[in-house]
Amino acid sequence: MILGRFSVFAIALLLSSTIAQFAAAQTRDSGIDPDGFDKSVRAQDDLFRHVNGRWLLKTEIPADKSNYGSFNKLIDEAQLNIRAIIEDAAKNPRDENGHKVGNFFNSYMNEALVEQLGLKPLQAEIAKIDKLADKSEVVRHFGYCETIGVGGPIGFFVDQDDRASTQHLAGVIQSGTTLPDRDYYLQDEPKYAKAREALKAYIAKLFQLSGQAHGEQAATAILELETKLAKVQWDRTKLRDAEKRYNKFQVAKLSELTPKFPWPVFFAAAGAKGLTELNVVTPSYFEGLEPIVAETSLETWKQYLHFRLIDSNANALPKAFAEAHFQLHGKELGGIPEQQPRWKRAVDTVAGGGSNRMGALGEAVGQLYVQKHFKPQARERMNQLVGNLLKAFEQSIHDLAWMTDATKKQALVKLSKITPKIGYPEKWRDYSKLEIAADDLIGNMRRSAMHEHQRMLDKLGQPVDRGEWGMTPQTVNAYYNPGLNEIVFPAAILQPPFFDAESDDAVNYGGIGAVIGHEISHGFDDQGCKYDGDGNLKNWWTESDQAAFEKLTSRLVAQYEGYEALPAKKLNGRLTLGENIADLSGMAIAFKAYRISLAGKDGPVLDGYTSSQRFFLGWSQIWRRKYRDAELLKRLVTDPHSPSHFRANGPVTNLDAFYEAFNVKPGDKLFKPKEERIQIW
Repeated sequence: MILGRFSVFAIALLLSSTIAQFAAAQTRDSGIDPDGFDKSVRAQDDLFRHVNGRWLLKTEIPADKSNYGSFNKLIDEAQLNIRAIIEDAAKNPRDENGHKVGNFFNSYMNEALVEQLGLKPLQAEIAKIDKLADKSEVVRHFGYCETIGVGGPIGFFVDQDDRASTQHLAGVIQSGTTLPDRDYYLQDEPKYAKAREALKAYIAKLFQLSGQAHGEQAATAILELETKLAKVQWDRTKLRDAEKRYNKFQVAKLSELTPKFPWPVFFAAAGAKGLTELNVVTPSYFEGLEPIVAETSLETWKQYLHFRLIDSNANALPKAFAEAHFQLHGKELGGIPEQQPRWKRAVDTVAGGGSNRMGALGEAVGQLYVQKHFKPQARERMNQLVGNLLKAFEQSIHDLAWMTDATKKQALVKLSKITPKIGYPEKWRDYSKLEIAADDLIGNMRRSAMHEHQRMLDKLGQPVDRGEWGMTPQTVNAYYNPGLNEIVFPAAILQPPFFDAESDDAVNYGGIGAVIGHEISHGFDDQGCKYDGDGNLKNWWTESDQAAFEKLTSRLVAQYEGYEALPAKKLNGRLTLGENIADLSGMAIAFKAYRISLAGKDGPVLDGYTSSQRFFLGWSQIWRRKYRDAELLKRLVTDPHSPSHFRANGPVTNLDAFYEAFNVKPGDKLFKPKEERIQIW
């Protein structure tokens, strides 16, 4: 789980309620899906294939997906539910938000009108690009693009100030490339070279479809320009470093970094004319961008901006544009054979929860989703699980042999300030100023982007809203936010195989319990540990403890860099370190929490498995997933998470409880000598 803030959260589990829950568990289902198991593979040798081997053999990745597994199955179910919600909402004109949701969805689904209008809805934007007369106007257009959701070489945002967590701070960050990572531009491997050729073909196709001349020449020039941008970008491992990402500048002194770059022009166009300070996340990138802007011809910049405009809107344009977009972004880069049905793309655009994290009207849909699909008892049981996980983490901190008491004290303070958020936000976003029309898809997308941009700008000078969510309730995921020191679990993930209020707790703790532990552990991973309990980027470690922590984490880096996901393609242990720490520590804490919930008793034997075995089977079950090779290649350079096979197997090799549950011995493939097992939290 991947991407704020604090009110002290404490839950006390009474012994009587624990015993009552245990008694009830005797009659609950095990929560295990044995149909996916491959009994010919021993759990001691490969837990992932033992639990998921038959599922892997009999499951085909759907033609419209780059990968498929437990998450995707729930996302598909959520999309069906959301479509029904949207279509019902469209029938109720008295519900303002519901009416907007319906209008946006209908504007997307009206293919005949989209085909009829062609490129007409974007002609005004194209004309603005055509009229650019000099480099200053180009930079101004960079800023304007940020307001309409197109984006260019400079990413602009407003977020918490990492060193003053009650305040907001504007920031700029590297941006502007189309392919998934800088490696796609800079490495000579055949797969990357093929992707570059596909990008050129795509650019030329968009120029042809939009009636622009010299498409082949433009494609070559744009690829060359994006390659220059890639060369000065930071790699993703460096971008993970929270301290390197914080570089506060007075706007008046940006000339010390980039003497000739017209920053005031950019900020004014981005709607932040009075900006006095900001975080320059990637300073060396902007030092490199300044000569690129100067040396690149005005004509090439106009071609680049035209391409970025059409590319970002392609799915809302006639079918030929959407198909060209899919050929690059879906088929070439993700290995996906078929475009998603239009209704799914419409749901994703309006409601979020998939590739579009928040959606244009994500919380408006979320409010309706929660009313229909989230049971209050799920929140109550999650509160109990979270309470036990926090209690277990507290015990684990006390028991750490490698950490001194001084740092333990600070870790416990941070733990006590973690804020859990479960299901849905207490306060919903306001969409009253957003205009949505049933016959203006491109306009709806532009106005939605501008509405969100203005909502972001309005944060400047205002206190941080600690109730804000970064995901919609209908999102199948979870996250930890270091700036708010919070763990967040949207409603849509609180269902099998992650969580089942009707099933035995062993699998719940191995599923959602390990997810809870994972998110808590992010507060103490190699980057989360740099923030204090109030969300400030502030060192609370002794020097010796920091050294001991880095020694442990370097061993985890080495473990994961030994895994080969594709022929001659191993995992990047540095890129995935934070998530691997969270997986390992989250599992360790979840198992400890499960034992706490049993109040010293043994859990029941169900379906022939002990409770400890079912905990680990439940863990492996949630990582049921297959990838297409192109998608897996992309993830190896872009995704901070390890592929699912290694998420299932990697942590358990370090957990004594796994060895005891399955009697793992020397000679078993997942065996690791006790002195080599890694315990971090």
